[in-house]
Amino acid sequence: MEVILKKSVEGLGVPGDVLKVADGYARNYLLPMQLAVHATERNRRHLEHEKRVIDHQEAKDKEHAQEIAAQMADVTCTLSRRAGENDRLFGSVTSMDIAEVVRAQGFDLERRVFELVEPIRELGVFMVPVRLHTDVVVELRVVVEREE
Repeated sequence: MEVILKKSVEGLGVPGDVLKVADGYARNYLLPMQLAVHATERNRRHLEHEKRVIDHQEAKDKEHAQEIAAQMADVTCTLSRRAGENDRLFGSVTSMDIAEVVRAQGFDLERRVFELVEPIRELGVFMVPVRLHTDVVVELRVVVEREE
């Protein structure tokens, strides 16, 4: 039986793939779990339409992300924290802290876009990658200074 996958199925394929599978597998698992639909002509046309809509939306999202990246290129995020000897912080600076400061500067970004490998635990200047889109990454300059 030929089916079109609606969702990713491990070991089988990704959404949009047209596959030939065993009749029982399709009838008893893929179709009832709404992981796939029959590969009829109507469903194929619908799939092509959805792909065009998704591609168009993806292009708009990427363009929007590039605009934000251009605006963020010169932004510096400054945080003041208490620090002890050897410039070690009491606590740390996390992506949530950076998101709050960036939000105050007029960018509405979630904390998950900041790819901070581990929290910042010392004073200094750090470059934090910000993934605005799968293809758009901008480096944000984060300055952690001693609180007076």
